[in-house]
Amino acid sequence: MKLHQFWQLGIKDMKAVPLPRQRTSPKRRVWILVIAAFIAIAVAWAYLYPPPHYKSPMRDWLPAEPTRELTDEERASRVVFRQILTTPPVRSKSSKIAFMFLTPGTLPFERLWEKFFEGHDGRYTIYVHASREKPEHVSPIFIGREIHSEKVTWGKISMVDAERRLLANALQDIDNQHFVLLSDSCVPLHNFDYVYDYLMGTNLSFIDCFYDPGPHGNFRYSQNMLPEVTEADFRKGSQWFSVKRQHALMIVADSLYYTKFKIHCRPGMEDGRNCYADEHYLPTLFHMMGPDGIANWSVTHVDWSEGKWHPKAYRAKDVTFELLKNITSIDMSYHVTSDSQKVVTENPCLWNGAKRPCYLFARKFYPESINNLMTLFSNYTFI
Repeated sequence: MKLHQFWQLGIKDMKAVPLPRQRTSPKRRVWILVIAAFIAIAVAWAYLYPPPHYKSPMRDWLPAEPTRELTDEERASRVVFRQILTTPPVRSKSSKIAFMFLTPGTLPFERLWEKFFEGHDGRYTIYVHASREKPEHVSPIFIGREIHSEKVTWGKISMVDAERRLLANALQDIDNQHFVLLSDSCVPLHNFDYVYDYLMGTNLSFIDCFYDPGPHGNFRYSQNMLPEVTEADFRKGSQWFSVKRQHALMIVADSLYYTKFKIHCRPGMEDGRNCYADEHYLPTLFHMMGPDGIANWSVTHVDWSEGKWHPKAYRAKDVTFELLKNITSIDMSYHVTSDSQKVVTENPCLWNGAKRPCYLFARKFYPESINNLMTLFSNYTFI
């Protein structure tokens, strides 16, 4: 008898031995049904109501397609943005924050910043864009950190040019993973470890962005920005940003939208309108191209409560422990429209879904306040 016939015979002649079936108790069946129902509800809830700033790994902050047909320039821009946003960032073993100072000349708070950076070599880099005169340094960590700079005029596109110039220089260091824009009047509100963990511990970029229908908002919009930029997409926000590497690459790579603002957002436009690109370019760009990737507030505190053309400035007599602790404790972001209604919008500052203090830095401080700030630094930055 052949082997395969023997095997078939053996299988055929074998008596099936029924396996004992374990009966599920009614109480256990109920618990299984309850757990299954709970999981189904949780999955459905997470799908329908994602947490704030949820970033789908599939979407990856990709720009939405408009209903109209894109121009060739728009299509090319979106290809570049999509490539940047979907390419995983290069992971560095020694990730650093690039601190980019936009200043007319000498930085009055170098000693304070030196105290802030002390003991953290290899975790930060410094870049200085001095637009009027070569800075004189009192701290060795700032020596040789100037980049090639050009003249900057308040309210004009040269301000955005300087920001992009700083980013382009900082992006050359592959270890730089976060990029903070600071002015000569900025001071730190927390110690370095707190700032580093705050910025490196989230996927968000901190770009201020809100809708203002008033004279200092959408009144500045020009129809000449069509079709790429509509009035409904026009946004306003603080100049002082803090961005992830992918978003920094987007800013430097953009040509189409930058050109629209260069030509059609400037002081002295038609109908007596004054448009300031540094207040509108980045908020509008990211509202259109990646709204899920930004926090909609700046981590640099500025006090506009006086309602003037310039924010509140702090003299030496103003700089007290109470002032600094009050600023560091703010955990709500506020926006006020510039129309007659003065609509106030307030939102909690959410860091990975949890409410946290909004601000890591503050401006605008007069140079005379340096001694008070140096004395108070260790106390008000203890967290």
